[in-house]
Amino acid sequence: MGSLRDRLAAGDIVLIDGATGTELERLGVPMREGAWCGDVVRTHPDVLRAVHEAHIAAGAELIITNTFATHRHLLAFGGIEQHFELLNRRSVEVALEARDRAGNPDVAVAASMSTSRQGGTPPPLAVARDNFAEQAEILAAAGADLFVLEMMRDLDETQLCIDAAAATGLPIWLGWSCVAADRPEPLLYEKAQTLRQGMAAIEGQPIDVVAIMHTEVEEVDACLDVLDETWDGPVGVYAHSGDFVPPNWIFNDIISADDYCAHCLRWVARGVQVVGGCCGITDAHIAVLRDALAAR
Repeated sequence: MGSLRDRLAAGDIVLIDGATGTELERLGVPMREGAWCGDVVRTHPDVLRAVHEAHIAAGAELIITNTFATHRHLLAFGGIEQHFELLNRRSVEVALEARDRAGNPDVAVAASMSTSRQGGTPPPLAVARDNFAEQAEILAAAGADLFVLEMMRDLDETQLCIDAAAATGLPIWLGWSCVAADRPEPLLYEKAQTLRQGMAAIEGQPIDVVAIMHTEVEEVDACLDVLDETWDGPVGVYAHSGDFVPPNWIFNDIISADDYCAHCLRWVARGVQVVGGCCGITDAHIAVLRDALAAR
């Protein structure tokens, strides 16, 4: 992880992967009601490995594990809590296998943790604290290089994720999910707190990168405006394209690879150092972005 930190400190651009969950769905893997893609490493490990390999081949320097939907309380909602340890451990192992098969040991493997609810209700904070702590321990022990906290949208649960990840000693990248259209300033996805409040809440905490993720392409710039005023560290963007009707991503009006690349280059021009994509963004998008960044 030292090399990633060093590169970001030197002002380099780091290309991360595209979506995992929606790419699995696009390839025909069924999603599970209540737990979305959380069960895939048990049911379709070879497809998951192939998705990671495709992102590495497209130029991703960091891949994110398929653990966005594997926290214990979400798996309980989806009826598969009994597989909690296996799903988290094997998801990291499969990502590491993909890196090994690609023959590119410099690719970082980031363990995803999220506050995704998939239509369920959040557990009591004491329960969530224990669940996130247990998940973080498993992900770190399995060999992850760092944590990416995805779709952070609630200050209380975000803090629990930060605490759990920090206890392992691994670096932390945090991704806020926001809505910004027709609002005075961006709100976190729960729409009860502002992005600015979120940034105030994480001040002084052990976070290496703050990113805007799972946010509409057209709404990213308003979010970056807030980060410009509240954060002096490296910034990332991995936006989405399409709509979600649990448990399926709806691939409507997916942005083209060229158009997404143009947005990414514009974000890079304003200082963003980490770029990639989440839901709806494929390895083809990442490959076009790789070539464009190389041409820079």
